[in-house]
Amino acid sequence: MSRFRFASCLLALLPGLFGAADATAQDSESDLAKKLSNPVASLISVPFQFNYDRGFGPEDGNRETLNIQPVIPFSINEDWNVISRTILPVIWQDDIAGSSGHQFGIGDITQSFFFSPKQPGPGGLIWGVGPALLLPTATDELLGSGKWGAGPTAVLLKQEGPWTYGILANHIWSFAGQSDRADVSSTFLQPFLSYTTKDAWTFTLNTESTYDWEANQWSVPINLQASKLLKFGQQPVSLSAGVRYWADAPDNGAEGWAFRAGMTFLFPK
Repeated sequence: MSRFRFASCLLALLPGLFGAADATAQDSESDLAKKLSNPVASLISVPFQFNYDRGFGPEDGNRETLNIQPVIPFSINEDWNVISRTILPVIWQDDIAGSSGHQFGIGDITQSFFFSPKQPGPGGLIWGVGPALLLPTATDELLGSGKWGAGPTAVLLKQEGPWTYGILANHIWSFAGQSDRADVSSTFLQPFLSYTTKDAWTFTLNTESTYDWEANQWSVPINLQASKLLKFGQQPVSLSAGVRYWADAPDNGAEGWAFRAGMTFLFPK
């Protein structure tokens, strides 16, 4: 089976499905599309996000990552939600560390919990704070850190008309794990800007920057993406595709242009 089959199927489906969509999408579809731009929205969603990156190491290695990212909100009282956000990566990679061969398996899981008010605050600000956890679930040492980690995470955003803008951030320190592996001290910054149309198209620009405090190195991919909310029967689904450019990366990290494609299943109340 080709490692690109998932992404190829998504990309092949996009034109036909988008063309089949009703040009006069309902307002509820636009509202759902806008909720997807809010990381702490009270909406169950299950994104499957495929990323292709290249340029690793002296052998110009490549990596394909399918991130499975369920988002589940829990109501704890009349005023507050807890939003669980999980990132489970399934990774294919070749020669990312010189002639290191091929690896396939699960990477480390990142699990975040955001405590967030149900209603926006003063000025319409939406926010959430909580813990982020790094779980050493990698099935190969080249697919993960070998460390347990934890730290704070937060998100702050505002939605005005069709626009959504804000930032999500976390910092994770390792506290246990394999003693022969490098410690983890990593800051993640994701500023984002999106525009959602009345017919449920969303255009998003963001970065997913990471600073490694142990190696004193930045990784800065810039992502531009378009997505469209559709309904298959009564099931809302968002399909997306986009490009990314590595503005900065470690010497042996990814470089140049890459792409991503995705499919998100939504389960509104």
